[in-house]
Parts: sequence; C-alpha cells; structure tokens
Amino acid sequence: MNGTTPAEPKSAMKVLEETSRTFYIPISYLPDTIREAVGSAYLCLRAIDEVEDHPTLDNAIKAKILREISFTIQKSTAESTAEDLTPNWYGQEANLPEVSLRIGEWCLFCPKDIAERVWEATAAMADRMAFWAERNFEVETKQDLDAYTYSVAGAVGLLLCDLWAWYEGVKTDRHLAVAFGRGLQATNILRNKGEDKDRGVTFYPKGWTDKDMHEYARANLNLGELYKQSLPEGSAAITFCKIPLALAVGTLNILEQGKEKLERAEVVSIVKSCLGVGAK
Repeated sequence: MNGTTPAEPKSAMKVLEETSRTFYIPISYLPDTIREAVGSAYLCLRAIDEVEDHPTLDNAIKAKILREISFTIQKSTAESTAEDLTPNWYGQEANLPEVSLRIGEWCLFCPKDIAERVWEATAAMADRMAFWAERNFEVETKQDLDAYTYSVAGAVGLLLCDLWAWYEGVKTDRHLAVAFGRGLQATNILRNKGEDKDRGVTFYPKGWTDKDMHEYARANLNLGELYKQSLPEGSAAITFCKIPLALAVGTLNILEQGKEKLERAEVVSIVKSCLGVGAK
C-alpha cells in the first residue's frame, strides 16, 4: 500500500502485550505472516472494544464514535494512509487509550492481501457495538444474549476461520467457531459482572442467575473444545486457539469455586501446559 504508515511490528506487539493477558501469548507464538494478520485483527477489535466498554463515556457518544469508525473504514481504499483510517473522535481523544487512537496504524499492520477482511470485520463489529450502545446494552432474553455474544465475539470466530484458511488452507467448522467466541465472551461476562454493574450494565437475561450464565458459558466452551479438536495438530489455528480456550475453562472453574480470577501462577501453568514449553 503506497503512502501508508503502518505500525512497526515491535510497536504493535508492545501495545498488544499491554492490552491483553489472554491473547498476547498465543499471538506471539504464531509465524510472522499470520502473527501480523491476527495481531492486526486483535488490535483493531480491541480499539473499538475500548470505546464500547468505556466506563464514563455516554452511550450516545460511544455510538457516534463507533459508527464513525465503521464509516471511516468502509470508505478506505488500497491507498489509504493511517491518517485516512483514523476517525473523528469528536473531542474524546483525552478519554481514549492508545490502542484506540492508533486504529489506523493497526489496520495497516495487516498483510495487504487479507487486510480487507480484517477491515470489514472491524467495520461491521463497530456498527453492531453502536447498536448495543444505543440500546443501552439491554439484554432481556437468551436470544438477546446470543445476539450480543455473536456481535462482539462469535463473529471474531468467523474472522479467524477466514484467516486460517487464507494462511494455511485450514477449513474449520464455522458454527463451532461462533460457539468458541461466545464461550469466551460469556466467561468474560461472568468475570466482569462487578465492573459492568458499576457502569450500570448487565448482560444477564431477565431472571438469570450466575448458575444460568455458567451453564451458557460451559455449553459454548464445550463446543469450543470440539472446535479445537477439529484443528490440525501443528497448525497456526490450534497454536492460537488452545490457550484462550484453556484460560477460559480455567477461569470458569475458578469462578464456580467462588474465586474472582485465576492467579498468575495458574495462568502460567495453563499456558505451559498448552505450549509444552515455558511461557515467554
């Protein structure tokens, strides 16, 4: 892409490490080309996630920014620069983190022959997040929960399917990939319910208890396990997927025991078990 200023790999990975305990390690173990594609996707999606989850921004301004991000990406071309891919923040720059403000760089970090798929996924998710912000994140039924978890996580599973197919020709079960994403998101909902409550949000359908949400998360993680088992040994796909899945299962187990989160030593143990080597 001529006239572009993508993020340098070291800079992108540094921001990735600072923003995600769960995904930095599996991404860092991927071969260079797919690492850049998955890293770009994660950073772009984290950029919009930080807007959606912002603890103090009004939902109306969240929706406005998210729709602006979507529109900015949709009007991009192969010659777009990082500046071209940077939206109007409507004066909220001081309230947003680095990972959001550098979204134009993350877009250009992706290998150019798969970049359009990552951009499309980011634009579509930003629009869906804007819808939920305008709805004040109200989840009333299981169908609402299914829609929300698809919007922000199940669709990521579909993006990953396309990235694995592009990089190594691996064909995956797209229904199981959606469940994989939903299981990770439902576990996050359980883990973060206190923080969500503090900002006036709950993703529990009406009448649901923690037990109901645990069952929902467990059912989707079980399908996520089938997804993982379907991936070829030694593939980039399984290298990436097994760590977030194992951490989610471990987190769910801990939460069911009444604990708040995995301890650092437990995280390291899970990662080592997945990799068969010491964590970086």
